[in-house]
Amino acid sequence: MALLRALLLLLSSPRLVERLSESRPIRAAARVTASALTRGQRDLAPRLLRLRDAFLAELKDGARARGWPWPRGPGRGGRPGSAP
Repeated sequence: MALLRALLLLLSSPRLVERLSESRPIRAAARVTASALTRGQRDLAPRLLRLRDAFLAELKDGARARGWPWPRGPGRGGRPGSAP
């Protein structure tokens, strides 16, 4: 607990944080992290699009099986001012 408090106290110093950010190990870790995030987003995007498309297709199929979209009858909405 005391170690955590000391670490938080040190990291609340802007000068120390700036000096750490300019150090080689921290810059290397930041570079690796940024690279991994970029690669992950690039590789994950097509999978997420396929998942979204599959989900929407299942949702539409289920809605159609239940009779959606419902036919519009008189008094069931539509655009204001349109002829019934």
